[in-house]
Amino acid sequence: MSFPLLTATAVLPAVGAVATAAVPAAWRTAAKWLALLVSLATLVLAIVVMVRFDPGGARYQLTESHAWISDFGVRYELGVDGIAVVLIALTALLMPFIILAGWNDADPLETGSKRWRPTQGFFALILAVEAMVIISFEATDVFLFYIFFEAMLIPMYFLIGGFGDRAHAQGEKAASTQRSYAAVKFLLYNLVGGLIMLAAVIGLYTVAGNFSLAEIAQARANGTLHMATSTERWLFLGFFFAFAVKAPLWPLHTWLPNAMQESTAPVAVLITAVVDKVGTFAMLRFCLQLFPEASKWATPTILVLALISIIYGALLAVGQRDIKRLVAYASISHFGFIILGIFAMTSQGQSGATLYMVNHGISTAALMLVAGFLISRRGSRLIADYGGVQKVAPVLAGTFLIGGLATLSLPGLAPFVSEFLVLVGTFTRYPAIGIIATFGIVLAALYTLVLYQRTMTGPVKPAVSAMPDLKARELLVVTPLIVLLIFLGVYPKPVTDIVNPAVKQTMSDVHKTDPKPAVEAAK
Repeated sequence: MSFPLLTATAVLPAVGAVATAAVPAAWRTAAKWLALLVSLATLVLAIVVMVRFDPGGARYQLTESHAWISDFGVRYELGVDGIAVVLIALTALLMPFIILAGWNDADPLETGSKRWRPTQGFFALILAVEAMVIISFEATDVFLFYIFFEAMLIPMYFLIGGFGDRAHAQGEKAASTQRSYAAVKFLLYNLVGGLIMLAAVIGLYTVAGNFSLAEIAQARANGTLHMATSTERWLFLGFFFAFAVKAPLWPLHTWLPNAMQESTAPVAVLITAVVDKVGTFAMLRFCLQLFPEASKWATPTILVLALISIIYGALLAVGQRDIKRLVAYASISHFGFIILGIFAMTSQGQSGATLYMVNHGISTAALMLVAGFLISRRGSRLIADYGGVQKVAPVLAGTFLIGGLATLSLPGLAPFVSEFLVLVGTFTRYPAIGIIATFGIVLAALYTLVLYQRTMTGPVKPAVSAMPDLKARELLVVTPLIVLLIFLGVYPKPVTDIVNPAVKQTMSDVHKTDPKPAVEAAK
């Protein structure tokens, strides 16, 4: 029996979460180091998964399959394709930076205070989320996926509601109320989506007789499993609704700005750069593979919703006064691009969407974590409370600028490649939608540059005149992310080589081929 590499990649952070939570209360620093070491060990395993994965091999590799609940056809089945591999790598990569960035976020509120934040709990919850996200990317049993798709809501709820941002102008009581509201809103939205998906999961079982993604897809391809058109469409809608909430897609997005605003910066990164990717990933793995005809039927509507997300999110980002809410609405716009690429039903669009998931995770982490360092120094999230920061903290301002330029998809930085592929892939099949979507780029430039101008340039405001620049730990967080943004912006081939074969298989699932060019190339 070969070593269960996929299981180990998910179990290691889960065991690390339990061990971190069990560290004695007085050993806060030991708990931090334990969480960091576990995240680094998980990253090593994720790299091994990537190295052992053969892009030209079978669709699902490193597979594991064991009986679980035999009476109901539920199995413990894991396997990864190229899309899952790069998202597992993204998750494992970001976790050490999230832990380092939040190193002091759960420490005592003040020296000598008897009010303690449970440091061990904070880092244990982060590791628990990592474990659940990774196994969600690995699961090829629909019921197994559903369990962890829903279970990750529990640690996220406590991270949002129990460890909120300290930069709150209205006092601790008001801050606690706002955190509770944001956490409950996050939980309710995602629970409703999950309950609707549960009904669809049960419906799928009654039709297929099992939960195995590979078996159901094979039976559909062989013609041995037939679904009535109406049945397939209802099941598709049940799955898609849950994923659209998680993604989030307009108009199911309203929980995200509240959750990101009230969370610490590392938890905000965990939400939008890691957890939300499960929604867009599941659209590719489950919606398109299990319900190909329904996916094509719903495509026009979904493209319109994605287009609204792009423009609406960008417009609201332009008008924000809160730094975190601005990044949240920008992310809604970016998720619109990802979903647009998925449902454009072209290889360029889907490759771009998958690459966008990776690049958005890195760029959002860079921007939000630097913003968190900025906010922790000033004690305010309001843009108007800043000015002239680049004169007193030039390194902080410079890294903030690079993160912002990546967010607006500047050529030479990683998100540009993915956004370009999404737009090209969309334009070849839906030119009108592709043209309108490009306005999202213009708006991104507006909200990013205005944010930088108002916070970093101009006269130095008295409240920021003594602001320190980035420290060694903070530079250790930001520098690798910036290096990755530049590297993948110049040379995205290592990721696209892994992703493209999986995209071709997804295109085959929905029986789609790329449109032929309107004008043949000259010979």
